[in-house]
Amino acid sequence: MNRRPTLLAALALTATAALTLSACGSDDSSKDKDNDKIAGADTGKTSASPSASASTAADRPKIDLPSDLTYTFDWPKTGDKDKDAVLADGEQSIKAVDLAIVNQNALDKAYVYYYEGEAAVGVENFVKEYVDAKVSITGSYRFYNPEVAVDKDGTASLSYCEDQGKAYAKDLKNGKVKKTKVTSDSYVIYHTSLKKNGKGVWAIQKIVSQRGSAKCQP
Repeated sequence: MNRRPTLLAALALTATAALTLSACGSDDSSKDKDNDKIAGADTGKTSASPSASASTAADRPKIDLPSDLTYTFDWPKTGDKDKDAVLADGEQSIKAVDLAIVNQNALDKAYVYYYEGEAAVGVENFVKEYVDAKVSITGSYRFYNPEVAVDKDGTASLSYCEDQGKAYAKDLKNGKVKKTKVTSDSYVIYHTSLKKNGKGVWAIQKIVSQRGSAKCQP
């Protein structure tokens, strides 16, 4: 996943594979944007987004994000039960990573619920970068152009775009927000692989992303 790597780059931290989980603004090099990958990576505002899968609603961790983080998910229901469940869990997985950053907890239980295996390790390493740097996030996030497919073997794929133009890093040491200008690199495409686990959750196994994708440009 490639969400907000420039947040830490803006604070002069060394770029690592984990940082490709997240991005905002446009300070990343062309080398980074061509092949960003990780192994596996509330209540903000949302619009037209499906609700979490009812079958495991009682077991799901509460994702309660601060008011300075808002979300728009432009991926309405498809009418297909399985596809809508993938979209719903995909939405929660995104917010869960952000909650871990806000909580400054690299083992936050919310993301552990939605990520497994290599993906969970990637998220842990990514969040740890924020914790070590004492950096959080703020701003608005928009997700759009979803494409979802579900296979009979209990696996699925979800691709989508993210607009990071109004997402910023927040230095917890002094409270300052690092704002970056919007360029083509502010738009990122994600390709995720998921598997339905024993809890009935579409858990993320792997993520690949690309910054500056032509498909995601406004």
